[in-house]
Amino acid sequence: MRLDRVLLLAAALLLTTGAASADVAPYPLFTDNMVLQQGVTSPVWGRSATGEKVEVTLERKEGKDAGVTSASTTADDKGNWKVGVASLKPGTGCTLTIKGSNTVEFKNVAVGEVWIGSGQSNMEMNNNSSYDIDKYRAGAKNPNLRLFTVAKRTSSVPLNDQSDLKHFSGWAECTPDNFGGFSAAAYHFGNTLQRSLNVPVGMIHTSWGGTPAEAWTSIEALEAEPMLKYYAANATNAAKGKQPVGPGTPASLYNAMIHPLLPFAIKGAIWYQGESNAGRAYEYRTLFQTMIKDWRAKWGQPDMPFLCVQLAPWHANDADGVSWAELREAQLLATQKLKNVGMAVITDVGDLYDIHPRDKATVGNRLALNARGMVYGQKIVSSGPVYREMKVEGDSIVLSFDHLGGGLVQRYGTLNGFTICGEDKEFLPAKAAIKGETIVVSSPKVSKPVAVRFGWSNYPVVNLSNKSLDGKAPGLPATPFRTDDFPLTTMPKK
Repeated sequence: MRLDRVLLLAAALLLTTGAASADVAPYPLFTDNMVLQQGVTSPVWGRSATGEKVEVTLERKEGKDAGVTSASTTADDKGNWKVGVASLKPGTGCTLTIKGSNTVEFKNVAVGEVWIGSGQSNMEMNNNSSYDIDKYRAGAKNPNLRLFTVAKRTSSVPLNDQSDLKHFSGWAECTPDNFGGFSAAAYHFGNTLQRSLNVPVGMIHTSWGGTPAEAWTSIEALEAEPMLKYYAANATNAAKGKQPVGPGTPASLYNAMIHPLLPFAIKGAIWYQGESNAGRAYEYRTLFQTMIKDWRAKWGQPDMPFLCVQLAPWHANDADGVSWAELREAQLLATQKLKNVGMAVITDVGDLYDIHPRDKATVGNRLALNARGMVYGQKIVSSGPVYREMKVEGDSIVLSFDHLGGGLVQRYGTLNGFTICGEDKEFLPAKAAIKGETIVVSSPKVSKPVAVRFGWSNYPVVNLSNKSLDGKAPGLPATPFRTDDFPLTTMPKK
């Protein structure tokens, strides 16, 4: 080939490459069918040529809620750009247009509520593996529910390169064909919430079975908490190859499966995890709250709603053991120590022989009840009874509760699951009876009672609940609790 032809081809190739590198490339979270959070200014970001002007427009052309909002910016010296776009009224039929030297257009965009669903295997369990999928398949066609999945991935550092996010899916309308592979708990939460609020809902699913909470927490948050600082050291050693790297490595899942979602505008998060931390339940009292505060700080929302699922009953190799009870208490404490943290109690959903109870519809629906009451202010029973205080009266202990709903009730038979102790701290089965808004607990073997426990085992069999406000619909189960502060079995040994 003649030299002049070679030079011409090389020049053409350089021009083509330069043009391609200058193209506006939105971040991979922005796709057709996406949901933008209502009522806020949503960050929209991506890459382009250095110094390029980028304009972002959100528009709904038809209907009574037609409107348009836009913002523009200039890419920095590394080609990064980000703008804040004010939302339109909730609904569908929007187009998000991003214009620079080229134009990218995303269609069928919705404005509504966006939630993240995360945790370990009980959040990961999909609809295909849960109960009654055929029952729910017919109702799964819902264009107002949009689904997005983050595939499993670990990283020793936070992922910031948008070209390195192949584990991101695209947004899709929920259909009978695609809902089966999606998180069952997240699906039922989103579907119930959408139909209750009557606005579009977007669910971002990011979970991994068998993983501990420290893997979902940033290294700087772990480093800042004295009790958890050793996790940060473990992560550093793993990054240096001094110990194996995997999904249990501290910060590894935060880096790859949470950090890349920032700063996408969301309403809140639902969380089903704890099984992998049950042996360290006392530590979880600190770790869980640290993780919640970490996510809130990263999203710039100090009171971002965070709803968790309390661990279901399971034998945990010892049905009468208490490590899972201690983990449940750690989850309960988070709801009492931090604002806008809710909890779905599922003591009636567990399976003695299966750590993965398949009734995820109840799980998702109760999370949605929690959101509807705590986050969206609906006047409903969104929580079961929660222990408030005790009084010793003679040979009995009288318990008072918050979240009475339409009143305390035992779902069947006699009230069960209560134990009582005297000064010897030996808990014995107790008789319990509902007296108005209280419960009276006693035992003929304990004349001077000191403390009461309820549902305090790995596999509790309990039947205390409340009633709905109208007394017709089923209420919600009470969370297990203890009135004492005796040392826990999972406290670190000196």
